[in-house]
Amino acid sequence: MPTCPHCEVDLVVFAVPESLREHAPDGAAAAAICPRCLRVTAADANGVNAGADTDAAFGRVDDAFPRGEGGVAFALLLGKLPKLTLEKPSIAELRERAESAGVDVALTLDRLVGADVEPHFELDRRVSQLDSLLG
Repeated sequence: MPTCPHCEVDLVVFAVPESLREHAPDGAAAAAICPRCLRVTAADANGVNAGADTDAAFGRVDDAFPRGEGGVAFALLLGKLPKLTLEKPSIAELRERAESAGVDVALTLDRLVGADVEPHFELDRRVSQLDSLLG
């Protein structure tokens, strides 16, 4: 299992449906999220092939983390949050895609703020900025 180069924690690898690949790191068919620092990278960058599952073990990040395609959209959204103003259009679309898959994005972000994670960015600050920018 690949590990995060920053945290040395096993990554959660997930397949990115073709409809979301424009939002994935490097347009990858598979991506990975670190359950500790919440960095999202192309899975190939971590030596993982694209045979990942869309029903990844997102519960390793937090029990409140959504599953399925909504979870994939949410994970990709988390990867964009550190560059919120630059990635605003992508974040808006990912939020919409996650919500249409049944994810309450605002509630899930609030739960992550209180979860046992150590994001590489100020998650609580980005959540409030996201609310302001996207309303």
